[in-house]
Amino acid sequence: MIHSPRSLFKEKKQFMKFSGSLKFNHIFQRLYHSRGVSDGYLALYARKNRTDRNRVGITVSKKLGHAVVRNRTRRRLREIYRLHEDRFLPGYDIVVVARSRAVEAPFADLTASYLRLAEKAGILREEAK
Repeated sequence: MIHSPRSLFKEKKQFMKFSGSLKFNHIFQRLYHSRGVSDGYLALYARKNRTDRNRVGITVSKKLGHAVVRNRTRRRLREIYRLHEDRFLPGYDIVVVARSRAVEAPFADLTASYLRLAEKAGILREEAK
């Protein structure tokens, strides 16, 4: 079956069911000034956003490597959120900052770190804990 470019774009765009992405710098800055939690792999900042959807932003510094390395790290963090999206409480802006150990970390360790920090920040559903 042949897909038109427009239909492929529509299918690709729906990678997160209940979430959107953070795009604006002023929202990132507001979150950086809120209380965050961190460990050796990641830092996570979360704040209520007055909507019924989560908005997720991922930050990977240039210090962690070239574009290929940064993009791979970003994709891995986005995939962790996508796989566990139903466990997160709705209505939060979430920023995840990758630390240097996250670049080479096994996927299972990165997933455990992400979920542990989300639980610590209080943005996981009760039954998911």
